This record gives sequence, C-alpha cells and structure tokens, in this order.
Amino acid sequence: MNEQPILSLNGVSKSYSGKAGDTTEVLSGIDLEVREGEFIAILGFSGAGKTTLISAIAGLVEPDAGEILLKGVPIDGPSKDRGLVFQSYSLFPWLTVEQNVALAVDAVHKDKTKAQRAALVKQKVELVGLGHAMDRKPAQLSGGMRQRVAVARALAMEPEILLLDEPLSALDALTRAKLQDEIERIRKEERRTIILVTNDVDEALLLADRVAVLTPAPAARIGQIFDVGIKRPRDREALNDDAAYQALRRTIVAYLGGLNDEAASIGESGIDLPNVEPLDLAPPPQAYRDAARSPVEQRYLEFYNLQKIYPTPKGPLTVVENFNLLMDKGEFISLIGHSGCGKSTVLTMAAGLNEISGGGIILENRQVDVAGPDKAVVFQAPSLMPWLTARDNVALGVERVYPHASRAERRDIVDYYLDRVGLGDAKEKLAAEMSNGMRQRVGIARAFALSPRLLLLDEPFGMLDSLTRWDLQDVLVEVWNRTKVTAIMVTHDVDEAILLADRVVMMTNGPHATIGKILNVDLPRPRDRKALLEDPRFYAYRQEVLHFLAEYDHGPAAKAA
Repeated sequence: MNEQPILSLNGVSKSYSGKAGDTTEVLSGIDLEVREGEFIAILGFSGAGKTTLISAIAGLVEPDAGEILLKGVPIDGPSKDRGLVFQSYSLFPWLTVEQNVALAVDAVHKDKTKAQRAALVKQKVELVGLGHAMDRKPAQLSGGMRQRVAVARALAMEPEILLLDEPLSALDALTRAKLQDEIERIRKEERRTIILVTNDVDEALLLADRVAVLTPAPAARIGQIFDVGIKRPRDREALNDDAAYQALRRTIVAYLGGLNDEAASIGESGIDLPNVEPLDLAPPPQAYRDAARSPVEQRYLEFYNLQKIYPTPKGPLTVVENFNLLMDKGEFISLIGHSGCGKSTVLTMAAGLNEISGGGIILENRQVDVAGPDKAVVFQAPSLMPWLTARDNVALGVERVYPHASRAERRDIVDYYLDRVGLGDAKEKLAAEMSNGMRQRVGIARAFALSPRLLLLDEPFGMLDSLTRWDLQDVLVEVWNRTKVTAIMVTHDVDEAILLADRVVMMTNGPHATIGKILNVDLPRPRDRKALLEDPRFYAYRQEVLHFLAEYDHGPAAKAA
C-alpha cells in the first residue's frame, strides 16, 4: 500500500435546516484518511449521518466546512472515480441485467469501443455471479440478485473507490452472507479501495481492515477507529471460535454500548398498573370453562403436525409440514432459519391470520382458528395509524379488551407500557413524526398492553440498525421479565435468538420445511448482553446455531449430499 492516502477527509461538517427554520448539525469535524486498497467500515447509530458522510465522499452532498481530497486534489461533485451502491437498489425494471449495467458503462466509458464496453459489462456481471442472468429483468430477480446488479454497475465504472451505503441491511441473513462473500471476493480480486457503511458489527469485522465508529447524532464525529488484525481469509463460522475476534467484538460492543448509555431508553413508570383482567372476546361455552377451571401451565401451546399448503399454477406447494412443538406457559421461543423456510408462515398461523392446511394449533386448551387480541403480533414494519399519537395507537387495543375498566384505568395501562418502552416523553407525538425505532417501541407497548395469552414477534427489529436493535431487545427483555408472557419470535439474528429465548427452534429450508433442531439455552435470567459476551456457553450456543445454518446454506439437498 502507498503511504500517501488515496482519500483524506479534513474537518468535514454538514448541517441541515428544518421546515421550522431550525438547524441541525449532522456531521461535525470528520477527520479520516484511507490508504489505497484499504477496506474501511463506518459503523454508527441510526441517524448519525452515515449516509450524509458517504454522499459527501461521493460528491452528492457539499460539506459546509472542511475538505475531501482524492489523491491530494479536492473533489468537485460526483465522478466515475467513486462508484456508489445505495441501500435500495435503483434499477430500471424494463431493462435486463446486461442493459442496466451497460447504461453506466456507456455513460462513463465513451472512449472505449462498443466491443470493449460489452466485454466490460459481461466481466463485471460475471464477477458478481450473475453471468447466467444477463437477459433477466429485475422483476425476475431476488432482492439479493438485484443488489448484485447494483454492485456490478458500480464496479463497471472502474472507480478508484467503491462506496457501499448499507447495501445489505434490507436482506435476509443467508442472502446477506452470500453478498458479504461477493464483496470479499471483489476486494481480493479487484483490489479496490472500499468504504462500507454498515450497522452490523459482525459484518464490519468480517470484511474490513479498520472500523471507524461515528458518535451519535447530532454533530456526529469519528469517536474511535479500531484496527481489525484478524488474518484473512476470514471464515464466518471459524471466527466465532477466534479469541482475537471475540476480544475485538467485545471491545467494540462495549464502546458502542457506552455511547448508547448516554441516552438510556428503558423507562421507569411512576404509574401503578391497574389490577384489571382483559375481556375474553371469544370465550368457550360455560360448561367447558367450568371443567377446565385449573390453570394450564404445561403444554400451554401445542403445534401438532402443522402443515401449510399454498396453491400455485404448477400445483400445490407444501411450505411447512410435520411441525410439532410443545411450549409451557411463560416460555420464550426463538424461531430461526433461512429465508423462505416458513418461519413467518408458522407465526401467522399461530396468530390466526393464516389458514391451517393440516394438523392444528392449541392455545390454552383452545384450537387457534381466528385472530384476536389474545394473540398479539408485532410485525417487522410497525403498523401504526400515522395520524394518531403514540398514546392513541396503544389505546385502540386497550379500549377493545378492557371495556369493563374505568377510563382512568385504561389510560394508566396505556401510559404504563409507553413509559416502560422509553416513550414517556413522546406520548403525544404523532406516529408519522417518529423514527422507525420509536414506532417499533409503540408496537411493543401496544402488544404488551393487551395482556395477551401469546406474544408473536415477526422480526420486529429486522429493519433497524444494530444499536437501535440492541436498545429494543433490552426493552423487550425488561418488559417480558415483568409479564412472563408466552412468546415466539422469528429472527435472522443468531445473537438475538440466544439472548431472548429459553429455546432456539431451527427450521430446515423450504419447501417442506420442518423443525431441524432445538437448542436449549441454559443461561440465567435476567440476561445482560455484556455479561453474555464473556460467557463461553454463549459462544458454544452461537456456534451450534451457526453450524446448523451453514449446513442448510444451499438447501436440504446439499445437506443430504
């Protein structure tokens, strides 16, 4: 590597003005030097200005102060020497993969012949593993494949620096892992200088030479830069057993946690929760209730030979089959597996939102066949009424299941749970004015406020950055510790699955998906993330889940082979 940095940021600052005339300083005095051929990961909180920073390097945003130098020369707007890949792939849907990449090549390589441009397109498309899909249109591609097209398009510009703005954050774990491998291969083969904005600590440690951490907004700056001295090639599964990786991961997580602690989010409440029971909106016959008066603790929730079949033009498709699981009252289960394995299908059937094709689900001695507030669901995208306040959104459900409580008692229930999820000062804020993290807090408060028999969580933190996700995991753990509601959580995050659950249920790949393995998590509660990272059992559990997912990386057929 050359001693002279290929990219230098000196005192870069940027502010934005709001509609009300107020000014927010997003970046404050960013200093960073990047060597040629180096891979830098920029890690930071949601809203910390990561995208503003990468856009400034790309020349799409002009800093208010400071300078950005490329090989010692100030940058002046966007240029082909900096190829940018955004979080959302922007492809022309009516053009093929080849044509989408050719657009960029034709625009920046006018000095090349038509044959040279065509060869360049073919080379870059093949580099990202899409040589077989040159003539496909975006609608015929998966999300991961579309993102590969965006990477190929950026590479086809033959930039000095490849800029990646959270390109993998919206993808499932398996697709994300595959694209991480593609990025590593590109780094090795193309020897490009790469700057990756990410919210994932593991992704940063897997790919980068150095990790630069942005402090929280406003006025974000680079708080600390960590050297990743882990030998390449880095194997995702082997890293889990690497002492250097574990130590560096603990250090970065602790540093991020320290930054996050300055704005603690788990709230206390001065309100006493009213002693009122929710109304049973679908009670069984009185004779049945009299016969089953003793509370059910064992086999509280039972999945028996559960099956889901969808009709398709090519005939019936069995998504899930022979899914058998018994849960005790108050148990927390994490459901994990690759995309398309039927996790969300099982969850929506348990919620009564999806018709059961075969077998059955029994909740507290009753068959699940309809949706109701006794089965509260928190989805990945917070489904709130945007024109209502946080308090009004939670109150909608509370008024439905507590019609017999007084108005003051219902208000106390709403306020108690909003306080507990850290929204005590934002109860009158409209959902439309909230961040994704705040909206998801409202969704969690709403679910707990219903006092459900069963809490169902469908990747509720999947759209959030790592730091907001940790924050809300702590909120969920804290509120669950108080309620001990029976819960099932679908997740792609191995750490999340272990942190939250009594058992981790691992599903085989679809179609014909079923339970492949169940891991008992014998870790004391209440659980603390920092303490877990010091516990050797945590890494043993993590390895077991990672190994299972690796076995099913290419589907059941690969495992059988």
